Amino acid sequence: MSVAGTYNCVTHTPMGDQTSTFTVNVDGDSFTGTNAGQMGSMEVENGKVDGNTLTWQMKMTVPMPMTLDCTATIEGDTLTGKVTAGMFGTFPMEGTRG
Repeated sequence: MSVAGTYNCVTHTPMGDQTSTFTVNVDGDSFTGTNAGQMGSMEVENGKVDGNTLTWQMKMTVPMPMTLDCTATIEGDTLTGKVTAGMFGTFPMEGTRG
């Protein structure tokens, strides 16, 4: 099954749970998409697909500019991953295909 799709996600951060809609558009071994939530929409950058594992970056602007390093594994319709926010640490992310 392809990892492409739209996922309803929650990232557990120190500022509380952040819900978002994560869109994955696969093109071979790379992908593009967006992660849109309460803090706005962020474009996927450097999206890579390795089997059912995704790695990507996003540039956050609110509440401060920062590059987020992300990884996720897709199993069926379930996404399990993590978001690393520099010196602020790494936060778990989970979601289901919508």
